[in-house]
Amino acid sequence: VQLQASGGGLVQAGASLTLSCVVSGRTFGTLDLAWFRQAPGKEREFVAAINWSRSRRDYVDSVKDRFTISRDNAKNTVYLQMNSLKPEDTGVYYCGVDLPPRRVGALSSEEKYDAWGPGTLVTVSS
Repeated sequence: VQLQASGGGLVQAGASLTLSCVVSGRTFGTLDLAWFRQAPGKEREFVAAINWSRSRRDYVDSVKDRFTISRDNAKNTVYLQMNSLKPEDTGVYYCGVDLPPRRVGALSSEEKYDAWGPGTLVTVSS
């Protein structure tokens, strides 16, 4: 499986960005997907996730009502729409995939995902 994230950049606080992650090499429609981020000097943290059927989404509290995760199975792509960005949203954003067999457990658990893209940098200035 290969993952390629894009869409990061330098923006001012209050702006919006949409991240994309294209997943190839697997049947995309069967995969649970997630976005994590890592701020400078900090551990990687969960941001958002969506299950294979779109019946469940989960977000870290700090991004609820600002970020939206979605997927387009026809394009093998998962998106993260980020609105009202804050300086604390700065970091490298990684998309993760739960490869088959699908793991049971919380969508927010990093251990659930075993394939990762190289990340895309988001920098939010104040």
